[in-house]
Amino acid sequence: MRSRWTTMLRVAAAIGLLGGGRAEAAQPAFSCAGFAQLGGAQLLCSHTDPAAPTQICTFSWSLAGPGGSPTVVQGSFLLTPGQTNATVYQGSGFPYALANPVVLCQAGRTPP
Repeated sequence: MRSRWTTMLRVAAAIGLLGGGRAEAAQPAFSCAGFAQLGGAQLLCSHTDPAAPTQICTFSWSLAGPGGSPTVVQGSFLLTPGQTNATVYQGSGFPYALANPVVLCQAGRTPP
């Protein structure tokens, strides 16, 4: 299951980064992992390319709330070069995930 989630994130990252270059050159500058168990959920992300600028990111994640009811959590965050294992979401009351988190990032503008 983890490899499927990782593949989905890499595809989402590539789609977000394709706007300014060729598909062969698109490499995600971030890596994220999320889990929901024992009533808690956490999403961690790292900036993985020291040569890439700050990443502006959004996420959306469908989790099981009380009684299994679906709850969608979403947000946005910045990943600066060198950041590792940044907690970008943490919540309680979620016994399991209904879907894998979707994280999309785009490089911020670099000053001239």
